[in-house]
Amino acid sequence: MIIFMGVAGSGKSVQGRMLADEKGYPWLSTGEFLRMLISGQKRKDMLHGKLISDKEMLQIVQKIFSMVDVSQEFVLDGFPRTSEQADWLVNQVKHGLLKISAVLHIQASEEVVRDRLLGRGRPDDHDDAIAHRFKEYQGAILPILEQFKQAGIRVFEINGEQDVLLVHKEIMGVLPE
Repeated sequence: MIIFMGVAGSGKSVQGRMLADEKGYPWLSTGEFLRMLISGQKRKDMLHGKLISDKEMLQIVQKIFSMVDVSQEFVLDGFPRTSEQADWLVNQVKHGLLKISAVLHIQASEEVVRDRLLGRGRPDDHDDAIAHRFKEYQGAILPILEQFKQAGIRVFEINGEQDVLLVHKEIMGVLPE
């Protein structure tokens, strides 16, 4: 599995899809699955930028993983988002149930991210939610990247502020063949 991580708007989904299409891998986006599967008050909360619980997220991820052959390479976008989720994933790797080939950390500044998110026009993309996501990213995602490094998982830092094709070229340059 190749994991794409970064703040919302950094280009994870664009790059994840590009890589999946080029290599013929399944592209699994937890955000897309959540938008398909969550309804009612939880959906309203999600559209206001709130995360679902770790327990619920792990149940959804297990369902997602049951739909693909996890012994084959695939692209994962949007997971993990908390330390508990990262612990679960690292545990799966330690027990030989999953394999992480690489973690691609797509980096972009708050200004670039804000411009991109406001430009895509989704209801959960507004100034307050964007500021909250950036704080969440700094408080949760950056420590998760450290967890991965400490577990011996390769993390590659990618400049997500470049042109889309240059970002893709940088990704292709760091991935193992």
